[in-house]
Amino acid sequence: MKNKPNNLHKFRSLSEFHTMFGLPKPEHPLVSFIRLEDMSMPDVVLPDYLVLDFYKIAYKDTMGKARYGQHHYDFGEGGLVFTAPGQLFEKPAANKGKGCLILLHPDFFLSYPLGNKIKHYGFFSYAADEALHISEKEKETLFSVFGIIDEELKGRTDDFSQDVVISQIELLLNYSSRYYRRQFITDKAANDHLIEKFEKVLDFYFNSDEPLQNGLPSVQKVAEQLNVSAGYLSDMLRSLTGLNTQQHIHHRFIETAKEILSTTDLSISEIAYRMGFEYPQSFTRLFKSKTSQTPLEFRQSFN
Repeated sequence: MKNKPNNLHKFRSLSEFHTMFGLPKPEHPLVSFIRLEDMSMPDVVLPDYLVLDFYKIAYKDTMGKARYGQHHYDFGEGGLVFTAPGQLFEKPAANKGKGCLILLHPDFFLSYPLGNKIKHYGFFSYAADEALHISEKEKETLFSVFGIIDEELKGRTDDFSQDVVISQIELLLNYSSRYYRRQFITDKAANDHLIEKFEKVLDFYFNSDEPLQNGLPSVQKVAEQLNVSAGYLSDMLRSLTGLNTQQHIHHRFIETAKEILSTTDLSISEIAYRMGFEYPQSFTRLFKSKTSQTPLEFRQSFN
């Protein structure tokens, strides 16, 4: 979604979220565990879109329909959805279903390694239709972690409470990384189709005048054409091919540049401009970083 809508509400604290949805005051001001069935829809009419100043990890047994961009997706099974601070998402449906939420304010991780590490879990940037769908055995494992977090927050706080909760959060995120990797593999048919579409997008781009007009395609531009989030596309490609989206784009750029160098008499400067580089030196620098040769050295060795 490129433009932020005007009709949105921003939750700045966990307490505000709890109050809005008829929940008691959170046990801890920076982290809370919520069962969806305990939530009630607010009396006031919520805006269509919500933004949180904190992380949200949500599990629902039945996710129903979710909107991403101009499309709606129907989930027959439950799954996990991860939201980072500042992300925009639709207000919850009146029919909440069963499940749970974990809300985590970034300040909860201050002075802990997870404070920086959590930013590198790519699924916090995935779209709603890219939820993590888990097996019964995986659900059992995750719910054992949920249970420890819930019990720890409701129990008597001591010097170890924060360490225990943070260790369980990190365990939950590591399990989720493992299960997403499994999902990329088990959804091979769908992902093979996505990779095929991705290759066609790159083929069309590099066989057109687009590079001349716009330079190399951005990861975000390619992902939008495929109706997936940039993070999901890169993680899926890395899982199945060993290369992320940016690396695939650079690989296709190199292959196209090599073809032009070996089949035409265009100068290096002309090829650079044709590939969308304002300065030939930038073209030469990128080409050499990927091939260990300058474009001229490649042309001479080819000939």
